Amino acid sequence: MDLSVSNASVAAALRQMAESGRIPHAMLLHQNDGGAAFPLILDFLDEVYGHNPRVKKLIHPDIHFVFPVAGPAKDKPVSDHFIGEFRTLLQENPCFYENELYAAIGIESKSSLISVFEARSILDKLSLSAVEGGYRTVVLYLPEKMNQQAANALLKMVEEPPEKTLFLLVTLQPEKVLTTIYSRCLFLRVRPFSRAEDREVHAREAADTAALSDLFHDLVDALLRKDLLGALETGDAVAELGSREKQKRFCRVAGEGLRNIFLIQQGLSDLADVPEDEAAFCTEAAGRLRRSFSRQALPALDRALLLLERNVNQKILFTDLVNRLYMNAL
Repeated sequence: MDLSVSNASVAAALRQMAESGRIPHAMLLHQNDGGAAFPLILDFLDEVYGHNPRVKKLIHPDIHFVFPVAGPAKDKPVSDHFIGEFRTLLQENPCFYENELYAAIGIESKSSLISVFEARSILDKLSLSAVEGGYRTVVLYLPEKMNQQAANALLKMVEEPPEKTLFLLVTLQPEKVLTTIYSRCLFLRVRPFSRAEDREVHAREAADTAALSDLFHDLVDALLRKDLLGALETGDAVAELGSREKQKRFCRVAGEGLRNIFLIQQGLSDLADVPEDEAAFCTEAAGRLRRSFSRQALPALDRALLLLERNVNQKILFTDLVNRLYMNAL
C-alpha cells in the first residue's frame, strides 16, 4: 500500500519543497496515533539527501531521531540509549502506535518525556558540522512530551537555526505543544486512515482501534439518550480494557472524535478530516450535542490521561469521567 495516497497533497507539498530547495526550517506534522507522518517524512528526507540509501536505512549520520524516554534522572536518559530498538520498530512498522514505541524500548509502565538532557544532546549534535556537508535534521516524535526546561533550551535553535538545519516534529496533540515551539513551525495535517486503510496498515491493531471507536460511539449514544446507566456501563468497559495504554488510546480516539464533532458544528467540516466510515456518526452527533459540549469534554479527557499516568484506580477514574461528560451533555 502506498501510504502517501491518503495524503497526496501533503506528499506533493513536501516533494515540491525538496525539489525547489525552499524548505522551512521547522515543520510540525499532526497525525492521529498510528498515522502516516513517518513514511511521509522519510520520503521527504530521501529527496532532500539525494536518495542516499542510508536515509531509508535510518543510519544517515546527519539525521537524528528523538522520542520520549524514561529512566532514572541520574542516568540522564536520552533517545540515543534506545536508538537500535527505535530503528527496528520504524523499519518494521513506520505507522507505529505510541504504545508500541514504549513496548519496543521497554518503558511501557513508566512515564515518558523529552527532558532537558535530550535538549542538550540535540544542541551538542547540531553544534557539529554536517558529516556530508548538507542538511542536519532532527526528527522529533511527540513534542507535546517536552518539558518546559527542554523547550526553553531548544527554543533559540528552533527559532533561529544555523543554515541547513531542519526540525521535523510529529505530534498527536498539537494543542499540547508549547506555544513557543508551535509558533515557530509550519503546520501540516496528516490525514487519518479510513477503517479499511487502517486494517491494511495495522493488521494486528485494527480490531482494537475499531473496538475503541465503537466504545466512543456507545458512550456518545448513551449521553444523547440521557442514559446515565448505559454511559456508566461503557465507562466500566473502558476500565476493563486490560492495559493503561489501551485506555489512553481510548481517550485519544474520543478526543479526536470530539474535535471532529466540534469542527462540524462550527461549519468547518473540511478541517475535520473525518474518515468516510465515521462521517455519518460525527455529523449526527454534531447536530444533536450541545455546541459547548466538546469544548467542555476535552479537558475531562485530558484529566483522565493525566490520572492514568499516575496509576489512579481505573474503575474510579472512568466512572468520574463518564459523570463529568454526562453533566456537560445535559
